[in-house]
Amino acid sequence: MTIAFTPRRAAAGLLTAALLVPLAACGDEDGGTKNAGGEGTKTELTVLAAASLTDVFRTAGAAYEKAHPGTTVTFSFAGSQDLAAQVKQGAPADALVTADEKTMDGLKGDTGTPSVIAKNRLVIATGKGNPQHIKDLRDLAKSDLKVVLAAPEVPVGRYSKAILDKQHVDVQPVSQEPNVRAVLSKVELGEADAGIVYKTDIAAADGKAEGIDIPDAQNAIAAYPAATLKTSEHADAAAAFVRWLGGAEAQKILADAGFQKP
Repeated sequence: MTIAFTPRRAAAGLLTAALLVPLAACGDEDGGTKNAGGEGTKTELTVLAAASLTDVFRTAGAAYEKAHPGTTVTFSFAGSQDLAAQVKQGAPADALVTADEKTMDGLKGDTGTPSVIAKNRLVIATGKGNPQHIKDLRDLAKSDLKVVLAAPEVPVGRYSKAILDKQHVDVQPVSQEPNVRAVLSKVELGEADAGIVYKTDIAAADGKAEGIDIPDAQNAIAAYPAATLKTSEHADAAAAFVRWLGGAEAQKILADAGFQKP
């Protein structure tokens, strides 16, 4: 049977096509979004990460997205204790990377099996040029020195307390900060003469602060475990990202930023 092609039929056909276009962008069962061109699924991953990973993870995220077209990685950076609280409160996220194993171990019911992706060391942060001529941990006990530390519930704060206690150095900080980047910022701005941060934070300071090395025998090693979150709506994609963090490409990015191998 022949159907006459009239202007009215042409208009109806165009209307039907227009109504179908939005349907091509509907989400799939995995929470991804089908693109209109039919080229596959777009996945948006949210990763909760320790503040000391801020700079290196921005680089790593861009590299991952380039190697995995269709996947977008968004990071939320904070102190590990704050990230743990977010997980406990059910924050929508797919993976977690903390700056210590203790915090991660406290979330066993909420995560997959964690794996350490990097390690770090502590250094004394001073202002540019080290104007107070700080040489070692003992100098931090001087009464005329303004020292800022991370709060004891923060991984870097806990590490700092441990190494100071081991050396019997009594430091009275002028403030206790919620994460390591806040400590670094106080030193950079001249609001503190010194603080204890990670070696990688000094590398990211772009010359605005200097680092005084702490001898190995007096130092602490920070471990960074990564794990998927059981509430993730993109379980396979989250697991793939965590595996990638332990692979050659991500390990080179971490090493270039000053992190140690796991």
